[in-house]
Amino acid sequence: MRFTRQSNSFAIILSYMMLPLKENDRPIVKKLLEAGCCARCVLRFCCLEVQSAYRKSYEDISRELCDFIRDAENKVAQVAGVPEQLTEDPPSKKIKLDTAKIDDQSEDESVLVPTVTDQGNAEPMDSDVCVVCLGVLQDFCDEAHATKISGVVKAENYQFDTMVLSVSLPAQLSVREHSCWLHIKKEVREKSMCLDKDDVIPVKEAFKWIMQGLVSKQLGGIPVVTKISRQTEQFEVGVGFTHPETDSDCHFLAGICPDCFRPTKNKQNVFTRMAVVKAIEKVSDEKFVKKFPCPPPRPASKCIAQDVQCLHVSVFVAGRYNKFSRTLPQTPWVIDGERRMESSVEELIAAPLLSSFRAEGFNFSSSGREDVDVRTLGNGRPFAVELQNPHRARFNKAEVRQLQEAINQSSDKIRVRDLQIVSRDAMGHMKEGEEDKTKSYSALIWTHKDISKDDLMFLEETKELKLAQKTPLRVLHRRPLAVRERVIHTMSTRFLDAHHFHLALRTQAGTYIKEFVHGDFGRTKPNLCDLLKTETDILELDVESVDVDWPPPIPE
Repeated sequence: MRFTRQSNSFAIILSYMMLPLKENDRPIVKKLLEAGCCARCVLRFCCLEVQSAYRKSYEDISRELCDFIRDAENKVAQVAGVPEQLTEDPPSKKIKLDTAKIDDQSEDESVLVPTVTDQGNAEPMDSDVCVVCLGVLQDFCDEAHATKISGVVKAENYQFDTMVLSVSLPAQLSVREHSCWLHIKKEVREKSMCLDKDDVIPVKEAFKWIMQGLVSKQLGGIPVVTKISRQTEQFEVGVGFTHPETDSDCHFLAGICPDCFRPTKNKQNVFTRMAVVKAIEKVSDEKFVKKFPCPPPRPASKCIAQDVQCLHVSVFVAGRYNKFSRTLPQTPWVIDGERRMESSVEELIAAPLLSSFRAEGFNFSSSGREDVDVRTLGNGRPFAVELQNPHRARFNKAEVRQLQEAINQSSDKIRVRDLQIVSRDAMGHMKEGEEDKTKSYSALIWTHKDISKDDLMFLEETKELKLAQKTPLRVLHRRPLAVRERVIHTMSTRFLDAHHFHLALRTQAGTYIKEFVHGDFGRTKPNLCDLLKTETDILELDVESVDVDWPPPIPE
């Protein structure tokens, strides 16, 4: 067997190709294992970007790391002249791994970490939870956890083609990672390694590299990705972890950087990940090691997995609506906690959409709004409905047309046209130049004094009439007090009798028509009372057109 030694060497090389670690990594690997890092965190701190390495079973990574260290110690012994047969298992440099515990562990048990002791032995410690990832890369990166995630997704019955996996981690992982980095920083410099803390693979990335393929397999091959293109429907599944020692691990930072941890109404805990990262960036290495152990201490427990959260990006449906009732508000009308009208425009439109898209909520918006006693006629008023967390998101044109018919058949008080699914970006077109657009109205006017056709002719000859409108009293409770300049472009009239006439107006969007007619106690100047030199009031008002070129018309 003259090639036995060469064959053995080739076998060793092949085994290390599976974990592509470098010679300079050996002391770092040993130091990290001594500190209590799990096998996958060791790979992270060695800045290993080979995703397949993290996807290996935890047991295989642990064994290969032990072999990696043992091989280095064998080489040292060979250089010192120790016979080869004695380097296989040197008594003082023996690598142990409790394989029985790894192989026989139940789903809820933790995988023991091979840890190098001061005597050179790699043995499980009393607490086997990783000092950096707190068990995230040990106990939650397997098929069992992938089955749990995919089970929630299947139960929620979403419609999607691509899934984004997001991860939320306890804030103190940033503290512990910085501590561990400082622990190996000297070793990195001595080996002249061109590494920086930013080169360390984040826990989130390693978690995703492992879990994306496993979850995809459970979902029948549906792609599970880190990011998703804007053109593709976005369905996100959130996996979160918490840890009971977050406050105690981060508390020292609040004493050093109190300005980073100011409580707010929206924060349940001041130790958010962003606040912790910001504080760490401000603290010098010297001050950090005085306040927090390096390497980080063994945790008493591992992370706790939170409920899996599913969220589909909102879908936006746009169209135009007509309102034919003078007793129907645009939005639910609640006064002093009591509902005054049984329905509203937004509810009549949104109800069929919520049901069909299986959405959890909605937001309704429109190009302006009409009062409860005002009808909207003509080509209608543009509107959009944001459907939040829809479980179904894809509808073809025929199905959207059916939705439109369902809305129209649900009530004779409204009618919808040009219904279509639009992008979030397209929503901005509805509000663009809102005050520069024009709107047309028709109103039934009453006058206290008799009026003549000459009076009405005067109105028709008045063009580009500029108004100064102080915020009307009727909307002062919801709009700030201000004086707004608006323009009445044209007016036309139709005489009815000495005290009544029809007035048609084309105005700048945002003009308060009722206040222009009756003056609102002088808050609108000039007004129709001033022009006709008599008290006037408005009996009926209709919106005839809203001149916003959105959404695009759909042929009937």
